[in-house]
Amino acid sequence: MNGVDVSKLEQTVEAVTDDSTVGQFQFRAETEWTDALRSMTRIDDFDQAGETIHTRTFEIEGDEPEEILGDRTGPNAVELLLSAIGSCLTVGYAAHAAGMGIELDSLRLELDGDVNLQGFLGISEDVRPGYEHVNCTVYVESDASPEELEELREVVEETSPLLDNVRNGVSVETEQVSL
Repeated sequence: MNGVDVSKLEQTVEAVTDDSTVGQFQFRAETEWTDALRSMTRIDDFDQAGETIHTRTFEIEGDEPEEILGDRTGPNAVELLLSAIGSCLTVGYAAHAAGMGIELDSLRLELDGDVNLQGFLGISEDVRPGYEHVNCTVYVESDASPEELEELREVVEETSPLLDNVRNGVSVETEQVSL
């Protein structure tokens, strides 16, 4: 249903319920400055239950718009955050709808957020450097009732890793190594 193998979804839920270590993942990304305001992020392997899994390598080029001294060769980091939130919510909608027996005919998310460069540029301590607010509009087409779709939305938002990270914050520790 919705392109999701419900049998495999149920098997995954059962496996993680039976052994919580099966649900333990560590994801990694490596970002390298390439020139000016451009960077290249490589996403390669990840760990599940202590075992390293390599499937393929993804490369994401990051840059800034020309208006922010970039060349617009790729999305900037705050745009990638919107993309990550949208992607995570889409996964949640598809998986949870399938698990709840809700068939989705179409699903589209539109996200936007406001950033004020006064924070990033250090001009004003009263302005945060990141998003002031993020808006997400979910367009869903389904034969499910409005009540079922509202329950789906609540489940998706309660279980979304990205919404959890953004809404509740996550500890980020940095270390600088001189080469």
